[in-house]
Amino acid sequence: MRVITRQIEVEIPADSGMKDITSLIADLLQETGLEEGSVNVFVPGATGSISTVEYEPGLQEDVPDALERLAPEDIDYKHHQTWNDDNGRSHVRATIMGPGVVFPFVNGKLELGTWQNIIAINHDTCRRKRKVVVQFMGV
Repeated sequence: MRVITRQIEVEIPADSGMKDITSLIADLLQETGLEEGSVNVFVPGATGSISTVEYEPGLQEDVPDALERLAPEDIDYKHHQTWNDDNGRSHVRATIMGPGVVFPFVNGKLELGTWQNIIAINHDTCRRKRKVVVQFMGV
């Protein structure tokens, strides 16, 4: 079993903006030469997430809209009082979504569904350049 760790950086819009990183992960997998195993995709930071979605224009609006209903912008979060900032909703959304996902790969290819894309999400209140840690474990 080999473990290979890489990092990528992606710029992502604010307020649960998404960036499709599927091809970046697939390219890194090809570079490893690994045939079978899993890849852990993780975003460091308290206001970012990794998930999957059919990355199309409708869902690029629907997902942030759904998160707005779950953790709306216009309520008072205790976090704002603690740090005197405005991103309490960002932390709540990131907690709901989670910072990482593990994906299997077989024959050197990610095992994703037909319409399943790997996405990085920035829940913060400003555009951010996000580091994504990509760790392959396999043979």
